[in-house]
Amino acid sequence: MQHDTSHLLVEALGTSEVFLAFQEALSRTAAVDRPVLIIGERGTGKELAAERLHYLSQRWQKPLVTVNCASLSESLLESELFGHEAGAYTGAAGRRAGRFEQADGGTLFLDEIGAMPLRMQEGILRTVEYGTLQRVGSSRSISVDVRIIAATNADLPALAAQDRFKRDLLDRLSFEVLTLPPLRERGEDILLLATRFATAMALEMDLPDAPAFGSAARNALHTHPWPGNIRELKNTVERAVFRQGTRIETLPLDPFASPWRPAPPHSTPPTAQESTVSLPAPATNTDGLNLAEALQAVEIAHLKRALARTRHNQRQAADLLGMRYHQFRGLYRKHKQAIDNT
Repeated sequence: MQHDTSHLLVEALGTSEVFLAFQEALSRTAAVDRPVLIIGERGTGKELAAERLHYLSQRWQKPLVTVNCASLSESLLESELFGHEAGAYTGAAGRRAGRFEQADGGTLFLDEIGAMPLRMQEGILRTVEYGTLQRVGSSRSISVDVRIIAATNADLPALAAQDRFKRDLLDRLSFEVLTLPPLRERGEDILLLATRFATAMALEMDLPDAPAFGSAARNALHTHPWPGNIRELKNTVERAVFRQGTRIETLPLDPFASPWRPAPPHSTPPTAQESTVSLPAPATNTDGLNLAEALQAVEIAHLKRALARTRHNQRQAADLLGMRYHQFRGLYRKHKQAIDNT
């Protein structure tokens, strides 16, 4: 059976050092027939990485089956993964093979595995360890040969420490852990990807010219923190081409921006008077510190107070401090460890 993998080549663009290092680690891991965990923020391309792992592996001619563990209830997830026999529960009119059986000989991709209920984790562990499963409503064991790739944006070791994720399953799945770099750390890749997305959108709209980014748009590409990563970048660039054509001067980062935008419920945005002067001076002991240390202590204290006042709404905190959002994000990343540890 032939598989169309052209989109993998199109989307996996990048020349930055961190991206190339990830791709090298992925290619090396694909050849080893063991479970893999893919960790990454939302929008970084975890499913794309799982596809590349499968199609670069010796199982590439066999099925790649995907299950989103966060989208199904516990009862449905059990039937989806392991299948069921006729009459196993109300509505089970006939026998049904689960995703494990469908992926036999190939790869099962468990997306958002951090959201999987503990009882289901026990079933996954048994299947990983022994290569067997039981359909819902049956006591007969069925052998399956499946490679598991799992993905999450959650901190699985922290969940395991809180008894919210089985440590034994984590140990079995983490033969190799691949962590996708966030877009903000990929430097020159941002413009490369943005140009690719803009060109595709221009072709879709039958625009006559090749897209080009003005200096303000280029600056925004590199200063915006991209919390939604590649997915957010793609949507933003396509929106810009749709609104502005092929000469992109500004990036419409917030699709909800409007002078008539309703205020969020139970939230009062800072007024013009609530600027930096409304923040009382923090009680910061700077005795014995040199100037750089004293300034750092003041920055941390003001960040903490602004975040506390705005209930950790970073855009409102930036307004409260009289800063642009990307300036606030840069300062927050600089002191994130100190803020989180206090």
